[in-house]
Amino acid sequence: MTDRPASAECQVDASVAICRLAGDWRTSQVLPVMDQTKIGGCTALSFDCHELGEWDSSLLVFVLQMTKTAEQNNCRLDTAGLPAGLVRLLQLARAVPAKAQTDEVLHEDGVLEYVGNVTLATWWRIPQNLAFIGDLTQSLGRFVTGKARYQRANLLLFIEDAGPRALPIVSLISFLVGTILAYMGAAQLTLLGAQIYIADLVGIGMVREIAALMTGIILAGRTGAAYAAQLGTMQVNEEIDAFRTFGLPVSDFLVLPRFLALLVMAPLLTLYAGIVGVAAGMLIATTVFDVGAFAYFNQTVKALTLTHFAVGMIKGTVYGALVALAGCLCGMRCGRSAQAVGDATTAAVVLGILLITIAASLLTMVFQRLGI
Repeated sequence: MTDRPASAECQVDASVAICRLAGDWRTSQVLPVMDQTKIGGCTALSFDCHELGEWDSSLLVFVLQMTKTAEQNNCRLDTAGLPAGLVRLLQLARAVPAKAQTDEVLHEDGVLEYVGNVTLATWWRIPQNLAFIGDLTQSLGRFVTGKARYQRANLLLFIEDAGPRALPIVSLISFLVGTILAYMGAAQLTLLGAQIYIADLVGIGMVREIAALMTGIILAGRTGAAYAAQLGTMQVNEEIDAFRTFGLPVSDFLVLPRFLALLVMAPLLTLYAGIVGVAAGMLIATTVFDVGAFAYFNQTVKALTLTHFAVGMIKGTVYGALVALAGCLCGMRCGRSAQAVGDATTAAVVLGILLITIAASLLTMVFQRLGI
């Protein structure tokens, strides 16, 4: 059967415009163009579809144009003559208003308005952040009592990813930092003929402060960002909603293993980074500044105490916990789009480094006041 050509005629009867639609309306055919100026002086617009055949979206577009013209001329619309399916599509198409194109204008108070919006957004997120910390605390309590519901295989995978797989980058950064620290210290100590004290500078500096700080920053950029991206992608794919639907504790299954992995591996990586940094300082001192290897080793042993190692590992543990908290928090509050995943990843790195910096300052002051 051949398609009947589509046609549209408009007749005016007693200030009522009647649009007669006939034939088959298909996007593959040449569609009629009707003079819509006849609607201008009418009070109502109705449709006659008795001769209408098959139709697709092309008819919907035509009717939408007619209704828009009718609204512009304050003409009442009567859809009683349209097919029931077309009426439902018309209602659906008109249910969502077109997005207004507005030009962004920079006002004089734009900076203050931006600061105010950021402040309000931060304030509104405080209850969510506290609820997240509370859920994690409860998960840790269930873990201690042996009642936490998580997969131990996932915990081992997270430990492997946060620890052994991070050794290459931690080794490289720690070695370079130890080298820089040795050169900077030797530049001043050589003036006094006290090159041997390079061992004290590098040993105490790396073990007590720099190893933990550099390890925390590496974990923030590597592991914390990965946590945020993983949880954010799960949020986009509605996997986290599926956990909640099945009544499974999201904090136990998703957050707890990641938090425990960094809590375990961060102090070990800090200890390893400190040893690598001391070795780098020893290499520079013995090859460049003519310090004997045995003398450097003895001086390092005299300078370092268990207290220095304990302080460094405590700081590393705190930094690791903060990185895990920032990564999981940003991932759990991620939006539902691909851009939101990127924003959550960036926010996790920034928040992790910010928390590390604040914690480093506070811990340094506390240990200094305690004489440790």
